[in-house]
Amino acid sequence: MDQNTQTPTFHHSYPLQLRFNDIDALGHVNNSVYFTFYDLGKSRYFETVKNQSIDWRKADVVIANVNADFLSPIYSYEQVAVETCCVEIGNRSFKLLQRIINTTTGEIKGICRTIMVGFDVATGVSAPISDEWKNAIRQFEGSDLAKK
Repeated sequence: MDQNTQTPTFHHSYPLQLRFNDIDALGHVNNSVYFTFYDLGKSRYFETVKNQSIDWRKADVVIANVNADFLSPIYSYEQVAVETCCVEIGNRSFKLLQRIINTTTGEIKGICRTIMVGFDVATGVSAPISDEWKNAIRQFEGSDLAKK
């Protein structure tokens, strides 16, 4: 996260259940599992934003880029959640920011930035973000989020 920008408000939080197989030989959640948590957070965020189940076989947005920072290990005894928000919407893409937090202490365990792009399922090529997505996200986030 750019230190020159204000920390966004996360209106969406989803509690995570840690499973036995999430823990590696070092006794903490394996780094690869963080991406599963972020994907789960994205899915639940989109369902909440659009107020419906998403049929991903007909999805008109796809992931174009994902970057993650691992800040602190997650241990099996911790209560954690993934928080998701949209920080910017352009014509052909929007940016999500996510973080995994310890819900007891508030400690941020990891941060993820994802760029989602519009996608035409029929042609298999990129497309503009639909007004339906833009309006739903803006309404949920309570902000215009226009690309700067």
